[in-house]
Amino acid sequence: MKIGTPKEVFEGENRVAMTPDSAKQLQKLGYDCAIESGAGAGAGFSDAAYEAAGVEVVKTAAGLWKEVDIVAKVRQPNATELKRLTKGKTLISFFNPAGNEEGMEAAKAKGANVIAMEMVPRISRAQKMDALSSMANIAGYRAVIEAGNNFGRFFTGQVTAAGKVPPAKVLVVGAGVAGLAAIGTSTSLGAITYAFDVRPEVAEQVESMGAEFVYLDFEEEQADGAATGGYASVQSDEFREAQLAKFRELAPEVDIVITTALIPNRAAPILWTKDMVEAMKPGSVIVDLAAERGGNVEGTVADEKVVTDNGVTIVGYTDFPSRMAAQSSSLYATNIRHMMSDLTPEKDGQVNHDMEDDVIRGATVTFEGEITFPPPPPKVQAIAAKPKEVVPELTPEEKRAAEVAAFKAQTKQQVTLLGVGGALLLLVGLVAPASFMQHFIVFVLACFVGFQVIWGVAHSLHTPLMAVTNAISSIIILGALMQIGSGSFLVILLAALSVFMAGINIFGGFLVTRRMLAMFQKS
Repeated sequence: MKIGTPKEVFEGENRVAMTPDSAKQLQKLGYDCAIESGAGAGAGFSDAAYEAAGVEVVKTAAGLWKEVDIVAKVRQPNATELKRLTKGKTLISFFNPAGNEEGMEAAKAKGANVIAMEMVPRISRAQKMDALSSMANIAGYRAVIEAGNNFGRFFTGQVTAAGKVPPAKVLVVGAGVAGLAAIGTSTSLGAITYAFDVRPEVAEQVESMGAEFVYLDFEEEQADGAATGGYASVQSDEFREAQLAKFRELAPEVDIVITTALIPNRAAPILWTKDMVEAMKPGSVIVDLAAERGGNVEGTVADEKVVTDNGVTIVGYTDFPSRMAAQSSSLYATNIRHMMSDLTPEKDGQVNHDMEDDVIRGATVTFEGEITFPPPPPKVQAIAAKPKEVVPELTPEEKRAAEVAAFKAQTKQQVTLLGVGGALLLLVGLVAPASFMQHFIVFVLACFVGFQVIWGVAHSLHTPLMAVTNAISSIIILGALMQIGSGSFLVILLAALSVFMAGINIFGGFLVTRRMLAMFQKS
């Protein structure tokens, strides 16, 4: 089968769904590759580079759509492209199925199979195909770069002979993939970075990247993001009011705000209101990554940069990944290639559209003349954080009673064991000679004492304990030393060998113990 990539018809889109490197990988899966002439030019990939990679360059889009079996593209197909679909043809692209019912109906009528890359379920196995995350990662990085381009000062603080420059304060609203990328870029540039998210479990991720998580003084139990496939969920009105109050408090202090909050299949929630924009200092910058869905900021205009009356710049660009087309195309083409790997388990160049596979089923929106959107929930759910068990604190009286009960139970167990052991020794003594019993009693006591000593040692110290035990057990070296002066050559040889082996045990045992114990000490 042949897989092809047309030139993107969406105005200003520079990305391409196939790169020369990804084409080589697709050929290893058994596919022939084709691309429309000039499709990769915006991302820096020439037709010659594709030809060198064994890709057929087709002059027109119509010719490409006609001769390929699988079409891989970036943007949602327009009406003209949908007309070019035929029965049995597979389309892989961003498709916006929740807001593109007309497109799904057209694909259904044509009998084409459509895989929407934004519908890849967020489970561990599908991370390699998660095009939303790979594009959001680039958007988060680029958002900070755009903010810096419109911000009149350094991100990092400086003390120079010409004066002192305070560090910029950056607030990232939403700590998803784009938010974490923005946090990482901002902190690496030296800014004081704050981050907020409605999912409490991301606080550790935020703090591990050097940012400060903004907590709300709010008692309502918040939903774990894993329960909603890794996305934020809709919050209550009380939570929203507490959130907005916190943002109003932060607005006069921060220099840069980057908003990334989106809820699947919904308009972007308004999080930064007009009064917050007015409270910000002149020269401040807001980058709204949700502009394509209406924006998180009041005053955002999609695909434009707006400067408010009080001098705040609101950047509402919707093409951040396209502004880094070479990097975006490489990552997206890799996502496509991994999707094709799952669709081609035999690596024979034939698509096996397995609707029992969680990932393939989740991403498929039309299949064999039927609309399959929305998909059923995946069999493998995202792993949610385990709820913290609240252990009630005991009163002093209850603690004392528990300790007494535990002591009595332990004493009873030990007395029972000693009684049973003594009875067994008496029974053995009735039939065994006195000389045997002397040695047997010493052996039993040694086992008992050794067990009690080792049982009381912390698990982390078992290895050094065993090393010391090896060293002490090498007291057999005394017997070897006594025999080394024997007149027999064989006995001398065996005794010398015994001294050598026991010496390794002694010195090695103490050396291992020393090194192990050093691991538990502060330098």
